[in-house]
Amino acid sequence: MKNKEPLFSAQSLKLIKNPFNKENPITVQVLGICSALAVTAKMQPAVVMAISVTVVVALSNVICSLLRNTIPPRIRIIVQLVIVSLLVILVDQVLKAFVYDVSKQLSVFVSLIVTNCIVMGRIEAFALNNKPFPSLLDGIGNGLGYGMILLVVSFVRELFGSGTLWGYKVVPEWLYAHGYANNSLMIMPPMALIVVGLIVWFHRTRNKDLCE
Repeated sequence: MKNKEPLFSAQSLKLIKNPFNKENPITVQVLGICSALAVTAKMQPAVVMAISVTVVVALSNVICSLLRNTIPPRIRIIVQLVIVSLLVILVDQVLKAFVYDVSKQLSVFVSLIVTNCIVMGRIEAFALNNKPFPSLLDGIGNGLGYGMILLVVSFVRELFGSGTLWGYKVVPEWLYAHGYANNSLMIMPPMALIVVGLIVWFHRTRNKDLCE
């Protein structure tokens, strides 16, 4: 009998670890930029968006992987959109049921997960060519890699733009008394683009092989 490959082999672990560095969907593949700019003024909605995208990418990967041999090539994009749309609707309803205030802050951006390039990109590039379990890991890895960037951007913007983290005041009052002021530019969309751009520059500077 052949030895079965362990559930979490080195190759499987790479599917989760690589999106945090050399295959990050935002800094390397430049996907999902729109939501990275739109929902990162505060940490709470950024984290909820990251979790939502991770769930949608992971589950859509698994479902499309299970159906990969039965979907006619001519209608595969339509089938993928139906699957992703259904998952997004379910996620949106769960958010409205359990975190309604955050759901209101995210507004239409949850629905726009359907058009997030990360979701369709991972289905096309990975799920349609691999088994369900690796596809699940790939979805989780890319969702978390995307979420990591959202977390960093929202941390910087909320701290310097509002003086808070997760809605809690962290900048002491005595600092304001000595002339410190929140930078209102940080919570505006253009600053999100600048912060993301700096992260991309820093990441690619540390990984010069990505530019070759």
